[in-house]
Amino acid sequence: MDLILSDGSVTSLPALADKAVLLVNVASQCGFTKQYDALEALHAQFSGQGLSVVGVPCNQFGGQEPGTEEEIVDFCRKNFGVTFPLAAKTDVNGPDAHPLYAVLTEDGAEPIKWNFEKFLISRDGEVLARFESAVTPDAPELVAAVEAALL
Repeated sequence: MDLILSDGSVTSLPALADKAVLLVNVASQCGFTKQYDALEALHAQFSGQGLSVVGVPCNQFGGQEPGTEEEIVDFCRKNFGVTFPLAAKTDVNGPDAHPLYAVLTEDGAEPIKWNFEKFLISRDGEVLARFESAVTPDAPELVAAVEAALL
């Protein structure tokens, strides 16, 4: 399943197969937006060990990501120094949900509740953990899950 990145390039989970992935639906005007700092820190700390943080901008929750891909990238780089990849803006719930999110929430899994919900995916494509929005990227349980995924 391809993810179109905000720079127009295309990636997929199979393309990231040698990496563990922390997939996060993000928004620029959310109370959780400050988590970008901790996401960037997590990316800086663990990318060399095989973690790929991927932000997926989504405007489905309170209209909190109204900008274009270019505006979103500019905002993230200027305000939070984001260097990890950002996908093109997409839906994560409903009939127009990106196929990746459709898979992540199939088989009775709850739909995405809000911005900054996080999925930790193993190098083999298995969902290892799901963290709600209030769990920050520097929370001990999230960091421990990332460390375990990188072993």
